[in-house]
Amino acid sequence: MIARVWRATATPEGAEAYRAHFTGSVLPTLRRLDGHRGAYLFRLDRDDLVDLEVMTLWESDEAIRAFAGTDMTTAVVEPEARAVLLTYDETVSHRTVVVDTVNDLV
Repeated sequence: MIARVWRATATPEGAEAYRAHFTGSVLPTLRRLDGHRGAYLFRLDRDDLVDLEVMTLWESDEAIRAFAGTDMTTAVVEPEARAVLLTYDETVSHRTVVVDTVNDLV
C-alpha cells in the first residue's frame, strides 16, 4: 500500500470550510476509484492558523495515476479548496506503508 501525503495551511474558518469540502466532494470522488484504500484529514491548531495534512491510501502507482495523472507528484487541489486555503503544497510525497495494524499488514 502507498500513502500519498499533502499539506496546507488555513485560518480556522478556512480549515472548517476545507473539511466540509473534503468530506462532501473529495471523499465521494476517491471512494469511486479502483485502488483507493482510505483517507485521513489531520488538523493541527496553532495560534491563529491551522495546519492541515491529507493522507490518502492507494494499492498501487497505477491507482494513484488514475486519480492524479501521469505525474504522481503533482497535487490535485480543486478551485474550491484553493479558495479557502492560505497556502498549500503544489506537490505531494509518497510513502510505502510497511506496517498497517488496521488491515493487519506487516
